[in-house]
Amino acid sequence: MAPSSPWTGKLSSGERPGGARGKVALISARAARGLDEDMAPLSAAVSECGLDPAVVEWDDPEVRWSDFALALLRSTWDYTERLGEFRTWLASVAAQTRLYNPQGLVVWNTDKHYLRELSALGVPTVPSEFIEPGEDPQAAVASFLSRQSGAEFVVKPAVGAGSRGARRLARTGAAEAAEHARQLLSAGRSVLLQPYLESVDREGETALLYFRGRFSHAIRKGPLLRPGEDPTRALFAPEHITARVPGEAELRVGAQVLEALAAGGRSSAMPLYARVDLLPDPRGTPRLLELELAEPSLFLGYAEGAAQRFAREVARLL
Repeated sequence: MAPSSPWTGKLSSGERPGGARGKVALISARAARGLDEDMAPLSAAVSECGLDPAVVEWDDPEVRWSDFALALLRSTWDYTERLGEFRTWLASVAAQTRLYNPQGLVVWNTDKHYLRELSALGVPTVPSEFIEPGEDPQAAVASFLSRQSGAEFVVKPAVGAGSRGARRLARTGAAEAAEHARQLLSAGRSVLLQPYLESVDREGETALLYFRGRFSHAIRKGPLLRPGEDPTRALFAPEHITARVPGEAELRVGAQVLEALAAGGRSSAMPLYARVDLLPDPRGTPRLLELELAEPSLFLGYAEGAAQRFAREVARLL
């Protein structure tokens, strides 16, 4: 299941969806309407492939999912506050049509405990420790800091998106971190602790975008978290995005991440879409911050032909 090399995304003359126009649900959320910059170019590209796209909200009770040949998760960005409801909905949709990415992969990926599994498979990850409901957050934070030498660290929910609930704190803010963790734990949420890799302030974060295991393009994100700042209350924290040409080391880690999905038995085929978010550690080695297989922004507007490449992979599924 090794990821393929970059490609143009062109369909051969005989490679068409065929038959009647296939209806494709591009699934968003009410709160994300007008915020998903990928939606317009993707919808246009899907139409160009001879398919019939429709932007729908995941929790709209009027939607008949069996009417669609394929349901494509895109910007369901409010699911983190309604996780149980969202997972029930995933199972319902998967029983009525073809859901991408598949239900099991999405459920696994919506909880950042997957970082522990990928690390055990040899993927270089940002060091990650978890505090579970019922544990003492003050003791857990102190134990974490005793094993980390960095000046700052990050506290965030294990189920989260868009940097919501994430805080960047100095080592002297251990009590503040424990209190933030306590609030998350009291809501029944697991907490993730990670060192803050200071190189991100200079170099930013690299996101590698893959469609069916083939590298498509990459972007650079500027640093998102400010020291001591309260968590964002918006749907996602503001991002400064630019196109980026990834280095060979970053591409090697990206390939390693996707290969680990097969090695761990999580996916017998490459996911339709994947975003691999990387940060450089103090030695400059790329480390996995997050693997996004559920509802990531794909930054289609930052690479020529990206929307068309993605849409053609959707068409091939049909």
